[in-house]
Amino acid sequence: MAERVQREQWEHTSTVLCMIANVNRDPKKGRAYKPRDFNPFYASEGGGRVPIRKNTIQMLKMFVRGRKGG
Repeated sequence: MAERVQREQWEHTSTVLCMIANVNRDPKKGRAYKPRDFNPFYASEGGGRVPIRKNTIQMLKMFVRGRKGG
């Protein structure tokens, strides 16, 4: 049951992260993100596709801290 709750919470979180990433992406430089790209449960099943890069980490830090930069 605990895993079901975690999966449900990650479905919500990954949807929010997906929206933030798609709003800030350059449409000329690739495909739109999908929520499962940010969901660690799908990543463990081989579905995670978001590369870990400096700009991806910075975007996640802005989301977590609620402000730009550091």
